[in-house]
Amino acid sequence: MSIRRLPNLPILLIATLALMLQGCGEEDPAPGSSAGFAGLGQDAAGFQHAESNSSLTFPTDHSAHPDYRIEWWYLTANLEDESGEPLGLQWTLFRQALMPPSERPEPAPWAADQLWMAHMAISQGEHHQVAERFGRSHSQAVSSQPHDAQAGVIASPFHAWLDDWQLKANEEANSIDFDNLTLTAYIGEDESRFGYTLELTAEGPLVLHGEEGFSQKAANGQGSMYYSQPFWQISGKVTINGETKTVSGRGWLDREWSSQLLDARQSGWDWFSIHLDDGYKLMAFQLRGGSNGDSNQADQEQSADYRSGTWITPQGDATPLATDDITLTPLATSTVAGRDVPTQWRLEIPSVAIDIIVDAPHANRWMTTSVPYWEGEVVVNDRASSKPLGEGYLEMTGY
Repeated sequence: MSIRRLPNLPILLIATLALMLQGCGEEDPAPGSSAGFAGLGQDAAGFQHAESNSSLTFPTDHSAHPDYRIEWWYLTANLEDESGEPLGLQWTLFRQALMPPSERPEPAPWAADQLWMAHMAISQGEHHQVAERFGRSHSQAVSSQPHDAQAGVIASPFHAWLDDWQLKANEEANSIDFDNLTLTAYIGEDESRFGYTLELTAEGPLVLHGEEGFSQKAANGQGSMYYSQPFWQISGKVTINGETKTVSGRGWLDREWSSQLLDARQSGWDWFSIHLDDGYKLMAFQLRGGSNGDSNQADQEQSADYRSGTWITPQGDATPLATDDITLTPLATSTVAGRDVPTQWRLEIPSVAIDIIVDAPHANRWMTTSVPYWEGEVVVNDRASSKPLGEGYLEMTGY
């Protein structure tokens, strides 16, 4: 890859290359940049695009899609240890294509056209530990010779990995698909070691978001292919702060891929995944800024936030939520890593009689990764009565 390509790479990739090739970090991405948060609104000519008439096929779509520019396998979990203390964790594997399919080099030891990044976080009380790893592969290895690659994903039996961090089908359960998985990720030695070994069992179906899996992300129509497994029951061992604990609880895994996730004017997002105690589940997000879809109203281009979501029954039936059916109002902010970040929200969805307060009990959930963001556990209460209703996770970018 020639150096002349570097100015056109998204910020996520620039930060990754800086860490991999130079051993140093990159400055935080500027909110509101012309390519959107982390370059995810950058033009993606030559890549395959998510479209509303696309269809999902399983187990094939559990694997990687190297012809798309960006992709992730993203797990969050609300757990308790043996003493009943809440504990949150995250594990995410990201894939980034360096160039469109037509520009790929022939396979060779240094001819990588796919970059990989994995994040791990464990949070309990005021303790919050974060780790990050990077890898690379050629797209041919993603599909034809996966186990020779440093990082990759295969569909069946499911296996996602970067070095020895891995999420894979549970061989003891004879799982060939996505119902019983084992997650293993550790870093550090002796007292500094932290990580987890967890068993994940799905107790409900996969859920497709948007229009049969196509999730629109802006008024002008671009978006992603997006589905979730929000019914994980999780048990296992977590090592944090030099202590290993037995944990159990609920998890949520998101699968998403796209080539232009955002409108170029969108500065970031606020994403909620919520487990309600009555068995219902909710995914909702807003993408901040962008166009209202009318090119003749340029003065309003920065004012229109785009919202979407999915209401999920205990049986896994999904109802898409329209942008005008969701109201998100920040109620309180916390200063985290020198930024003012909303850590209490009112979330209203009249169509399903939802009016709730979503609160982050601990503000110090800043992900000190190459592209930094906020992500942490939340609790949910009824707005009128303050009655506890559930728990979940909140991710916020671009602050």
